[in-house]
Amino acid sequence: MSEIMVKKIPYDGWDNCVQVSNGKIDIIATTDVGPRIIRFGFVNDVNEFCERQDQIGKTDGDEWRIYGGHRLWHSPEAEPRSYIPDNRPVPWDTITGGIKLSQDTEPETHIKKEMEIVLDADKPIVHIRHRLINKGLWPVKLAPWALTVMATGGKEIVPQPQRETGLLPNRVLVLWPYSKMNDHRIYWGDKYIMMAQDPNCQPPFKFGLSNEDGWAGYVNHGHMFVKRYKHQPNACYPDFGVSFETYTTDFMTEIESLGPMVELQPGTCVEHDEEWMLFDNIAMPSNEEEIEALVKSVGLK
Repeated sequence: MSEIMVKKIPYDGWDNCVQVSNGKIDIIATTDVGPRIIRFGFVNDVNEFCERQDQIGKTDGDEWRIYGGHRLWHSPEAEPRSYIPDNRPVPWDTITGGIKLSQDTEPETHIKKEMEIVLDADKPIVHIRHRLINKGLWPVKLAPWALTVMATGGKEIVPQPQRETGLLPNRVLVLWPYSKMNDHRIYWGDKYIMMAQDPNCQPPFKFGLSNEDGWAGYVNHGHMFVKRYKHQPNACYPDFGVSFETYTTDFMTEIESLGPMVELQPGTCVEHDEEWMLFDNIAMPSNEEEIEALVKSVGLK
């Protein structure tokens, strides 16, 4: 069994980052800002996550910055609530198999964000527990929202529900005002939707789906990143009832899972879990037959 290694390192202009590795994969979390997981990948290999080069290493200030990597929000999206800057230091602790990041309570919303990040001892798998805590004096309606910002050049694969419902509909697909159905980056398959990230295409595209299979993949660098979570069929989700959303523009693709809407009482918390997997020696798919073969080869079907 491999040993989980945790050490403090500088990374890309931030002096106080934490690296967690099982010898096969590693994550790097920022503690000068965040909470953010700014890197995830095979050891000594490329970062599967986007790093926004004009923001890397910055701290402080009143401007919200995407930075890149993985972050925790609460949905529904709103201005300014969703864009409260997270440019301040983040306390952290070691836990069994990983670390815990604890952002100070947002003074505007009275919501405290935490992430527990645990690596599998022997496999390229990461378990993320996202936690929102209501530190205020009144209930807050929200949904936990986990957003992973992927590097340029890849293709995302999202399964469509295949549940048989007879004469009734079996899925919810939502689009944002700027999303065009004929966007060249989108492949509308029978069983899967595939979205290509195009570094030369700035106009954004976003869709949401009632993702009953509870996973999405991103193929890039000869690897496949897979995000898994639990879709709850009878739960109430934000944005017309979708548990999964994804957004792309010229510098990234964002893969987003959501928990159900809750009325979070003072002093209580809501949690949302994800599992990340990373596969090597993966060919870029171009059609549904190749997607199906890939999905079967990595054990998602």
